[in-house]
Amino acid sequence: MAKKQVWIATGRRKRSVAQVRMTAGTGKITVNGKDVNEYMPFAVLVMDLKQPLEATGNADKFDIDVNVKGGGFSGQTGAIRLGIARALLSFDADSDQTREDSYRKVLKTRGLVTRDSRIKERKKPGLKKARRAPQFSKR
Repeated sequence: MAKKQVWIATGRRKRSVAQVRMTAGTGKITVNGKDVNEYMPFAVLVMDLKQPLEATGNADKFDIDVNVKGGGFSGQTGAIRLGIARALLSFDADSDQTREDSYRKVLKTRGLVTRDSRIKERKKPGLKKARRAPQFSKR
């Protein structure tokens, strides 16, 4: 019996961490055991996380199973998108990377390989939030 080829990658954004398992298939995406359209509340978020697949022309070639924790839907979408992009890079790792149509060049020009490092700034003592000071009263 032949072993099924699986590509695994991790994506992070804000407080979210997504573990992506990509296998050859029909284009079905499941997030935490649910269909992606059922899990994500907005169609824009679904379009956003499918960007790496559509950029490389693999929208219906892989089944993707995702476990995601932490953050909100926007952060989870960014984490899943980065995880899918990294899984595609590991799938295309043994091909020639100098080609114009290599996945790395296609994804990198669209900014899908870069991790968005912006996270919430910590609250400081004496302030209401990270930078919001209490209201000033003259009298």
